[in-house]
Amino acid sequence: MPGILFLAHRVPFPPDRGDRIRSCHLLKALAKLGPVHVGCFASEDGAGEEALAALAASCCVAPRTKPLPLAGVEAVLCGRPVSLTAFHSARLARWVRETIARERIGAIVVFSGQMGQYVPDDFAGPVVIDLCDVDSAKFEAYAEAGERVWINAREARLLAAEEERLGVRADATILISGAEAALYRSRLAAPDLVNVQVIGNGIDAAFFDPAATAPHPALAGTGGAHFVFTGQMDYRPNEQAALWVIEALLPHLRARLPGACFHIVGRNPTRALLAQDGAPGVRVWCAVPDVRPFIAAADAVLAPLLIARGVQNKVLEAMAMARPVVLTPEAATGIAAKDGAHWLVCPPDPAAMADRIAALLAEPEAARRIGTAARAFVLAEHGWEAMMAPLARMVGSGSEGRRHAA
Repeated sequence: MPGILFLAHRVPFPPDRGDRIRSCHLLKALAKLGPVHVGCFASEDGAGEEALAALAASCCVAPRTKPLPLAGVEAVLCGRPVSLTAFHSARLARWVRETIARERIGAIVVFSGQMGQYVPDDFAGPVVIDLCDVDSAKFEAYAEAGERVWINAREARLLAAEEERLGVRADATILISGAEAALYRSRLAAPDLVNVQVIGNGIDAAFFDPAATAPHPALAGTGGAHFVFTGQMDYRPNEQAALWVIEALLPHLRARLPGACFHIVGRNPTRALLAQDGAPGVRVWCAVPDVRPFIAAADAVLAPLLIARGVQNKVLEAMAMARPVVLTPEAATGIAAKDGAHWLVCPPDPAAMADRIAALLAEPEAARRIGTAARAFVLAEHGWEAMMAPLARMVGSGSEGRRHAA
């Protein structure tokens, strides 16, 4: 097969956070189809470039040198979304043009809407854009919640226009779930011009195997119930959910389960979260080499997200580790598991959620049964190879796929 140009807003390695997990598996699936040339931005921690070079036929890793305030000023002056100006690089744009001219590029695959700006208007081959989720809706939700209203409302409006432009330009536009695809289509002025496809998130069930992971000694056998939340902790929805647990849910849990402890496990916790470390029943672990021992030691994994887009990897990982997961309806989006069988879905009512958690832990056999069923579910429904299988058709079919819009 001719070469594939893959554009991502961050180096896809290591696959240790939501966006990198998905982009890494996209890249691996594409590499099975032909030589892949990768253009992306360097990660904040500088990791993953060696692994990328080993897999890619060629690559360009552009530095992220533009401060966000400068990107904001530039965006206002030129009438573009901040998300696009923050990820604009003349060096990367030049590399894209040179690579298309030099290599036999047959298709372009874009991961995240910020990178669609690099697709040349005159490229004749198939273009596949993985929006993953609807970013404009996320900024709209922030504005409606009263957070930086003018900035977020402007970003939502301009990103929605860019998301539509990309959908019309692409031969296939991928969303992470049926719900997210329906939301995207509902926001399009001309939905019939956009070929919307769904590719869900998968899980490496061999890596997230409870049989191969010892529980973390700081949690195992220490008395009291232990609850774990994992994720990138400077991501606003994660910070918001963790603070909700500490401020709203934990007092109810500790009233029912004395000694209960909430563990926040993830890189870059905000100052607001770090300030809670050491409060009664709260531990903030920051970045750790491996989240699996924490998940393995948890009595339950919590995912009470109030704003969520797409499929939550943290939920799939906990399910693969055979732990009972307690989550809000927002965090359950895109995973067709059943409440009471594979997990517990609760609205963000702290007293009601605490009651349901306490009832679950009072029946260890029921908790074990839910965890076992959760792992069986992700093994059957969320393997990465099956999830990524449609890519071959998308990058090879060109405009043919447009006639089969979802």
